[in-house]
Amino acid sequence: MEVYMKKLINDKNNIVEEVVQGMIKAFPNKVSRVENEPIIIRKNKKVNKVALISGGGSGHEPAHAGYVGYGMLDAAVCGEIFTSPGADKVYSAIKAVDAGKGVLLIIKNYSGDVMNFEMAGEMAQAEGITVKQVVVDDDIAVENSTYTVGRRGIAGTIFVHKILGAAAEKGYDLDKLVELGNKVVKNLKTMGMSLKPCTVFTTGKESFEIADDEVEIGLGIHGEPGTHREKMTTANEFTKKLFEKIYAESNVQNGDRFAVLVNGLGETTLIELFIINNHLQDLLKDKRIEVAKTLVGNYMTSLDMGGFSISLLKLDKEMEELLNAEEDTIAF
Repeated sequence: MEVYMKKLINDKNNIVEEVVQGMIKAFPNKVSRVENEPIIIRKNKKVNKVALISGGGSGHEPAHAGYVGYGMLDAAVCGEIFTSPGADKVYSAIKAVDAGKGVLLIIKNYSGDVMNFEMAGEMAQAEGITVKQVVVDDDIAVENSTYTVGRRGIAGTIFVHKILGAAAEKGYDLDKLVELGNKVVKNLKTMGMSLKPCTVFTTGKESFEIADDEVEIGLGIHGEPGTHREKMTTANEFTKKLFEKIYAESNVQNGDRFAVLVNGLGETTLIELFIINNHLQDLLKDKRIEVAKTLVGNYMTSLDMGGFSISLLKLDKEMEELLNAEEDTIAF
């Protein structure tokens, strides 16, 4: 067998299929698939509710397939590594999970994802399935970046999955879900940084080049450029830098409550993430921000990239109740 990089894979052209099969074999009571398609669906289809679909290029595991299940998504469409799934795949997912109440597409704001998900929605609409969408653009770092018109959708998307998934279980109709989703996105801010690039499994090459003593502030989850590069320093310094940028855009008022996500990009250890969270919680306390919920871990990765992101979501009573509602998925 040709060895082109030190990764535990078999055929680089069959990675996504093997991942889909492996996930289903690990969690047969939670998920299944659309036959012969890279689409993870809930094991037991929920009827009489709006169906939620998300997805995108693979390489961000556990996103998005890890969030399929009760209280979150009904389906996740898995593209090739860092490549948007085709409209035909998304269309297949829509047909598979539609339960007569309409389908909501939760799309990260990347040009390929937006184009293909919207095209699939139009195809389904032509067959009488009502389809609407919520586009997530939580990354405050840059506008109009590589692959994106406007701001990118990154790790904060997990909060959108959770809150809208809980609302759909409660019986919210499609229009109410869209309204809620847009409210969540408006109050959601994320920014990340990277210590090192990832190795793209399909090419065996690193996603970008950076000096050993440098970091990239504000990069995207596919290795897209951020705002700038600077010299390596401490966890507390980077945490403060990202927090201050997010705080400046979060319109914090006295008494506001927030959900917090400290997200690893793949290589970063839980030791590092908890050190980051330690200082972040102190910074939040100094600003008299009440923290309703904190998540720390790998929720939306970038293969084996070193680095992290911070997401802050300003909550109202409705969003907080839904965020704390019961769910049953692989990764949340």
